[in-house]
Amino acid sequence: MAPPHPIHSLAQSSPQTSFVLAPPCCLGPASREPRPTLSRPRPSAEQSRPLPWLLPTLSTPLPRTAPSPHVLCPSPALLSMSGGSEPGQAGRGGGAGLGVPAAPAGPGSDTYKGWLFKWTNYLKGYQRRWFVLSNGLLSYYRTQAEMAHTCRGTINLSTAHIDTEDSCNIVLSSGGRTYHLKASSEVERQRWVTALELAKAKAIRMRNNQSDDSGDEEPASQSDKSELHSTLKSLASKLEDLSTCNDLIAKHGAALQRSLSELENLKLPAESGEKIKAVNERATLFRITSNAMINACRDFLELAESHSRKWQRALQYEREQRIRLEETIEQLAKQHNSLERACRGAPGLSSSSTAVSSTSKGEASDEDEETEYFDAMEDAPAFITVTADPRHHSTNQTGDKESTCKDVLPKKRRRTRIPDKPNYSLNLWSIMKNCIGKELSKIPMPVNFNEPLSMLQRLTEDLEYHELLDKAVKCESSTEQMCFVAAFSVSSYSTTVHRTAKPFNPLLGETYELDRLDELGFRSLCEQVSHHPPAAAHHVYSKQGWTLWQEITIASKFRGKYLSIMPLGAIHLEFHSSGNHYVWRKVTSTVHNIIVGKLWIDQSGDIEIVNHKSKDKCQLKFTPYSYFSRDVPRKVTGVVTDADGKAHYVMSGTWDENMECSKIVQSSHSSTSSEGKQKTVYQTLAPKVLWKKYPLPENAENMYFFSDLALTLNEPEERVAPTDSRLRPDQRLMENGKWDEANVEKQRLEEKQRAVRRRREAEAVEALEEGKDYEGYIPLWFERKVDPLTGELICVYKGGYWEAKEKQDWDLCPDIF
Repeated sequence: MAPPHPIHSLAQSSPQTSFVLAPPCCLGPASREPRPTLSRPRPSAEQSRPLPWLLPTLSTPLPRTAPSPHVLCPSPALLSMSGGSEPGQAGRGGGAGLGVPAAPAGPGSDTYKGWLFKWTNYLKGYQRRWFVLSNGLLSYYRTQAEMAHTCRGTINLSTAHIDTEDSCNIVLSSGGRTYHLKASSEVERQRWVTALELAKAKAIRMRNNQSDDSGDEEPASQSDKSELHSTLKSLASKLEDLSTCNDLIAKHGAALQRSLSELENLKLPAESGEKIKAVNERATLFRITSNAMINACRDFLELAESHSRKWQRALQYEREQRIRLEETIEQLAKQHNSLERACRGAPGLSSSSTAVSSTSKGEASDEDEETEYFDAMEDAPAFITVTADPRHHSTNQTGDKESTCKDVLPKKRRRTRIPDKPNYSLNLWSIMKNCIGKELSKIPMPVNFNEPLSMLQRLTEDLEYHELLDKAVKCESSTEQMCFVAAFSVSSYSTTVHRTAKPFNPLLGETYELDRLDELGFRSLCEQVSHHPPAAAHHVYSKQGWTLWQEITIASKFRGKYLSIMPLGAIHLEFHSSGNHYVWRKVTSTVHNIIVGKLWIDQSGDIEIVNHKSKDKCQLKFTPYSYFSRDVPRKVTGVVTDADGKAHYVMSGTWDENMECSKIVQSSHSSTSSEGKQKTVYQTLAPKVLWKKYPLPENAENMYFFSDLALTLNEPEERVAPTDSRLRPDQRLMENGKWDEANVEKQRLEEKQRAVRRRREAEAVEALEEGKDYEGYIPLWFERKVDPLTGELICVYKGGYWEAKEKQDWDLCPDIF
């Protein structure tokens, strides 16, 4: 029995209906539908692919992914090439009236398009959707205009069952998913059924042909056929050469045996006769072996000839699959970018004071209205937010009354571009073959896997959204200030989406300063304080009223398909006037598809931010990406609580785009769920955007996807310390596109550092033999102290750098470059 007709009563009984859950790659942002799973456009051919790196940056990227295991939507661009109604034609409705019949896109075309009614759920009933049949796949969209960016669902007809229930209904079932469709008339229904049956038959034939190993198909192209015949001809020629050699072996072997037989007939000592007999037997075995080798070669050639077509078909099939997949992924990436732009430009959802939850006998519809759920990790209490009517609540929130523009002051003109990344092809074997016989520690990794920034500069990039801390200084309540600190902690990951290349590993004693005290109100200093394990100390002072410091050590674990990067160390932030002292740690970064596939990066785990003065806390959850999750990719949620555990704000957003906070005006507990957990329902005011990612500069894809700040980090500056990363020669050569020279210079610097380490180890041994203490390497601008809050031994700034810069007294700096 089909779902009820739109004019029937909603109370009419209806059987359980299996609704379609479209694959994540094909769904748009509206309603409860998952968004497309791809996060980044395919890289250009010249973008080299980094190897797994043992000192990775907290970078990324992206994706969101890997291709979905579900059936992918056909490229709308390909669907519309054959003619017919184009997206956006026929006005805002996406087409003509309801009665417009479906029609093939053009003469001889396999594409069939038209309007059909699709069953959605018991509240909305049937809804009109634009369907496109092409290449054995049936896809649907809300309007024709959506073909340019958002596919709502796809079903593969090669495994589908087509059924008709009444004069106008069509039921499609495949792999546990079912489409209930209704045409505007019986004639229209019959047209669609005919088109679907023909498409299904063709899809089955294509599938069978691809899996048929004994078919009569010829190679797809004449060039492939010629190449195959040439290979077989070469094999036959080599076999002839082997046969000639075999004849010569047989001829000379027979002569050898005759000579040995003559020797046996001579009157020789008994011992000599035995030796001659043994040699004769070995010569016979040699002839037998050579004959067997020739026969084996002949069998190989016959086997190659008999299986040549099978190999060629398999190769051609893989080529076609690869091309089809690349085209689909590229189109999905374009759709995703368009979708995100549309979402950013869409108006906010209307406020509501109630939350409605309904469950039908069937599965949840793929077009339900969106409800935001914020679920905490593991056994932590889950919660739901409901927007309250602001007219009924007079609670104030600190608005963005301040200008987002920075103070209008004369600023130094900074560079806005760097030389484009050169198109260097990289052969992994050309690197590895030169490493044979060398010690592992001496194998130089080429700069092809790097970006022209050091790890110290990447650490400084955390300050890109420093104005969040400037705003936090002015907050009157500590819980509101916590919201800005939380947004700042999330913003540091926004630059990692596209950046899968690794930064340069700093040399021991290398430093990096960013003095923007006059322009932006802060100055930053980093120093590499340890080489094994690699550790960097960082100190930032802002005249706006805050100080930040941290020591970060990178630990990594290679787990086969992905690399887990775990930053170790606490980040401290103190506000001068209030004395509020915040401490938090970074989450785990995961680089996926290390061995095979497109690299992409995800952030996952929990961040607990603690104000050690007021005891306020913020628990942030970075939701890991999942193929089957209905959550927004890269989602971050959290709750700000005071010392008594009372919730004041809800945090929500994504780590690559924006973060919002919503002030809680009332909280209550919902009924216990089927899993035995009880969710807290927070009634909040309308959300306020705290942070939004800056757009990337023009041509960023050819400049390593650097942000505006990143483009200036390696800009040459005067009066910096001689150990500054800007003066590192291999990094500068790479930025200028001279990668071959950069590789030579990089190897020289690494060997120089190893020589210094060997000398230091020899001094340690000598001191030990003399019974003296040896302190080892001592950082120049930082000193090790026990952190009173965490109890850890960390490097903190001891002063002196900026004074030395003022005097240009760099006598204490080592010669590392």
